[in-house]
Formats: sequence, structure tokens, C-alpha cells
Amino acid sequence: MMERIRAARCYVLMLLCLGAYSTRAEPYLAVQLGLKCAQCHVNPTGGGLRTVFGDVFAQTVLAAEHLDTGMDNWTGQVGPYLRTGGDLRFDGTVTRAPHTKSVQEFALEQTRVYLEAEVIPNRLLAYVDEQVAPGGALNREAYVMYWSATHDWYLKAGQMYLPFGLRLQDQSAFILGATGINMTTPDHGVEIGWEHGHWDAQLAVSNGTAGGPVNSNGKQSSGQLSYVQSLWRLGVAANFNAQSEGNKSAAGLFGGVRTGPISWLGQVELTKDEGIANGQGRQLAALLEANWLIAPGNNLKITDEFLNPNRAVPNAERTRWSLVYELSPIQFVQLRAGLRYDDGIPQSNAEHQRLYFAELHGFF
Repeated sequence: MMERIRAARCYVLMLLCLGAYSTRAEPYLAVQLGLKCAQCHVNPTGGGLRTVFGDVFAQTVLAAEHLDTGMDNWTGQVGPYLRTGGDLRFDGTVTRAPHTKSVQEFALEQTRVYLEAEVIPNRLLAYVDEQVAPGGALNREAYVMYWSATHDWYLKAGQMYLPFGLRLQDQSAFILGATGINMTTPDHGVEIGWEHGHWDAQLAVSNGTAGGPVNSNGKQSSGQLSYVQSLWRLGVAANFNAQSEGNKSAAGLFGGVRTGPISWLGQVELTKDEGIANGQGRQLAALLEANWLIAPGNNLKITDEFLNPNRAVPNAERTRWSLVYELSPIQFVQLRAGLRYDDGIPQSNAEHQRLYFAELHGFF
């Protein structure tokens, strides 16, 4: 029975990926609108500071109700060449696992500020993404980006998030942990991007030393290619990280499709870490997610995740289900509540964890 369920899950996921595309941070919103990441974010690969379009969308479309302030919409403009923005997430969680004492906690998940300086309007900009809490300042992104006159290609250099698949809000997702490429692991390097019609592509070369000593022989290459339509998107990604203890590589297929009020996301990826002996470093990770726009400002998110942390060992698979309700009552405010249910090998209490949470997300 379990084999049939797994086969059905993989079949549905592959169908989705054949009509899919990656957007980031909250990628289902781009699927709902039929847009690319660069429409709503300064970073062409998504996440971070919103564009003027993204700010206006958050105030006029995303929220259930728009509070009339008697002023123009916020666009982050603080001068003729400067724009700013930010995010704050505060949550309360209850974590339970078999034979383990429950843990209740309030926590400031993150406070981030963004700054964009358009040194040459529409052509050359400097960008900073800084996490200021908790635990003090921590730079996430800091780069200079040059756009061509036709805005169909760009060159970026500095510290940046690497391009690979879905850039989700939940940084604990299996697909982000398997590759190690997420919004907590930026790298120093250069990136070239191409946007032309329905096509979208990025290629980055970075240090890739995972925090260790930099050496000229240990560089990381990461890239993706996507095709975007109004109802469906398709993307493929690859990564190769040359490390002294053993190379690590990954390949993925990812995307999203809109069916009425429901926006679907899917990603499946294979990773191989040669630094783990005896072929024990091969993993398979997958995600399937449905986002149901019940009413303006009300989204129900259901996620099914799968992880095989060691394809050389039978019956080591893990699954995780998530149910999250997202309410955006007014502009710049989102309330989220949900639960996550882990299921893994019987011997591990940690792989049978239940997480209940409520979150306040403020952004501008």
C-alpha cells in the first residue's frame, strides 16, 4: 500500500513539474499572477526587497482590506535614488515528540532591512539585505548589479543567494536542506542572468567552501533555466560544489501550475555528496504544495514533503505534512497559523515531531 502511495505521489509531482516554474519566498503568488520573480522583487531570482509593483500589489491586491491612509501607496522611496523595505517575523511554537517533553516558545524569528541605491536609474544598482535581529547584525545579501539597456540580461557580483529551484519561506523544507542552498546560506561570487520573453535563466559561480578556507580549486557553480506561461511554468536546475573532502552535486526539476483558485508548486531533486563514504551521500527530496485562495487575503497552504536521506539504505524515508492558514487582514500585515507533522523511522523520536505555530509577519 505504501509503495502505491509513494508511486502516486511521484506521478502527481512529475505532472506538476512538467507544467511548472520556480518563484521564491512566497512563490505561489507568482503562480497565481502568472508573473516572473523580477516583477515583484529587486532580486531577479526572488526574495528580499520588493519592487514598486510588489509594494503596490501588497497594498491593493494581497490584503483582504485596504486601510485608507489618505496618502499615496508606500513604494519604499526615500529619495530620488534610494528605496528601502523590511520584514519582521515573530512566532509562538509548541513542539511535541514521542517520549519527549513538549517545548513552548515565543521567538523573534527575524528582522530584516533592505536598501537599494539606483546609482544609474534602471541600469546600475547597489543592494543590501541585512538581518538585524535576533543575535545582532548578519549580512545576507550585498551586491552590485548591472542591467543591459534592454533589460534582457544582467551581471551581479557580491554576496548573494544562489539560484536553484523554489525559494520558499519555510527554510526547514526538505528540498532546501538536501542541497544546502537556501536563504540562510548566501555565497560570494558572480551571477549572470538572462530574461527574454517567456525564458528566464541564471548562472552563478561562487566560492562554495561552506564557510571553510577559500581556495582557487574549490568553487561552486549553480544555474537554472525556466520557461514561464500565464498558467504554468517549468524549470530545471543544477549545482556542482567542488570541495576538498569530496564534490557535491545536485539536479532538480521544479515548478508550479494554476488551476482556478488553487496554485500548485512542485520540486524533485537528487543530490550526491562524495565526501560521505561508501555511497552513503545520495539523497532524494521532493515537495508538493497546494495554495487555495479562499478569498482575498485568505490562503490555505497544504504541503507534502518526502526525503530519502540515504538511497543506499532501504526504508529510511521521511515524510512531512504541513497545513497552514495565512490571513492578510490589512496591507503590510500577515497572520499565519498551522501545524507540521513529521513521520520517519520508528527508532527516532525527532522524526515523529509535531510542530504547532502562530506567526505575525509585518513587512513594508
